[in-house]
Amino acid sequence: MTDTSYDPRTGAPVAQAEDTDPEELRAVLGRAAAAAPLAAAASPRTRLAWLSAVAEALEAHADELTGLADQETALGVARLSGEVARAAAQLRFYGEVAVEGSFVGLTVDEATETTPRLVRVNRPLGPVAVFGASNFPFAFSVLGNDTGAAIAAGCPVVAKAHPAHLGLSLRQAELARAALASAGAPEGLFQLVVGHRTGVELVQAPEITAVAFTGSQSGGMALWRLANEREVVIPVYAEMGTVNPVVVTRPGAAEMATVAEGFVGSFTLGNGQFCTKPGLMLAPAGTGAAEAVGEALRAAAPSPVMLTQGIAESVTAGIGQLEDAGAEVVARVDPSGEGWSAPAAVLRAGTSALKPGSRLLEECFGAVALVCEYSSDEELREALSTLQSSLAASVITGGADDQEAAALVDGLSQKVGRVVVDGWPTGVAFTWAQQHGGPWPSTSVPSATSVGAAGLERFVRPVTYQSAHDGLLPPEARADDPWALPRRVDGRLVPAGEPGS
Repeated sequence: MTDTSYDPRTGAPVAQAEDTDPEELRAVLGRAAAAAPLAAAASPRTRLAWLSAVAEALEAHADELTGLADQETALGVARLSGEVARAAAQLRFYGEVAVEGSFVGLTVDEATETTPRLVRVNRPLGPVAVFGASNFPFAFSVLGNDTGAAIAAGCPVVAKAHPAHLGLSLRQAELARAALASAGAPEGLFQLVVGHRTGVELVQAPEITAVAFTGSQSGGMALWRLANEREVVIPVYAEMGTVNPVVVTRPGAAEMATVAEGFVGSFTLGNGQFCTKPGLMLAPAGTGAAEAVGEALRAAAPSPVMLTQGIAESVTAGIGQLEDAGAEVVARVDPSGEGWSAPAAVLRAGTSALKPGSRLLEECFGAVALVCEYSSDEELREALSTLQSSLAASVITGGADDQEAAALVDGLSQKVGRVVVDGWPTGVAFTWAQQHGGPWPSTSVPSATSVGAAGLERFVRPVTYQSAHDGLLPPEARADDPWALPRRVDGRLVPAGEPGS
């Protein structure tokens, strides 16, 4: 089998590569397994040096990579050049998180007359399979958040090339391998494989200890099932996304034209191909929300060119399905006809149409959004109760004195991983406090995040050593503290470098 990537603007082929054959996959897995103990034993500062070398390679080849990415994704040079810089910064960030060391969770209970000495520490899982996203060819692809977090945690990565940006995946992998070799990293620390069948075999391989995925619900669930059918079940950290709601309070609706403009800017960003795209607005009845959003969409006049032919076709089909489910089109901007273009649209429906199982509650990936108006607090609560859990939600308020905001923020926090107040969910900063994950089915593990410092915790597991002398402990758990880690000793938090640590 052969994978082929295409230019979304023309449909012309860009890159081709043969699927990784079974023999080569076995060699890849063997190298990853051999690299695992070396990566686990490497200090956090060494891992930071490895990731920094890859970041420098991305930056040194930014123009080349941006051009290749634009040819395969049509996302635009300006957007993609910024994403290259973000990807490089992410890699360094995760290395710095490793150096800070709190993800190791080092905890010591000294021996007493009645209890033995216990040392609890988070240890790297081993080789991780990474499946990147089509919509972020740098930040969430083969050298994105998942790869950076896994290596920072001390795990080798086997990434699957994304067919929508195959040439870019291959080139990034080539640069990464050269950079890691020059930095003295183990040979199998990062590798790339190609092909759908290969991806299935990768998840099933006994050497793989965890899977990280960003993409569609169907893709994430397929990987989750594969991992759970193994003889030894492994975790799948699938970030799948659903409909991210926006709720406008009555005071917040006072500036509806401004709200509508912001909503359109968010749901059309990246041609509506963000997992955090807001797909539903719930606004007070009588505020003309749907008309205002429709007017803002016509003024913006987007002309989305989608990442793949399949995505483009699904947008048109999705609009029709929403209409069949009871929605009506308020405004529609038809495509220019260039390449894999698709319409942008805003639709409206009554909140009574938001029933379990309705197509109105499912994501339409693309520059498409639904507006529903509520006439009472009870009607709003009922509508929110029908929604699938999501990655993020926004509450648009009338300011600090808005009496409706607190209950909404509290209620939405039960259904999403991130609540945005007076802002939009698109845009996810890689920081210490970030949570990019939500309750099922938006992610397969609600407690995990695919972005931010806590992302390293996906690729470690806790082990307690009882009555073990220092020579038997891994380096991160030893009393001489060679990695300068923070730790909790007999219940007291001891910062890194403090006497007694």
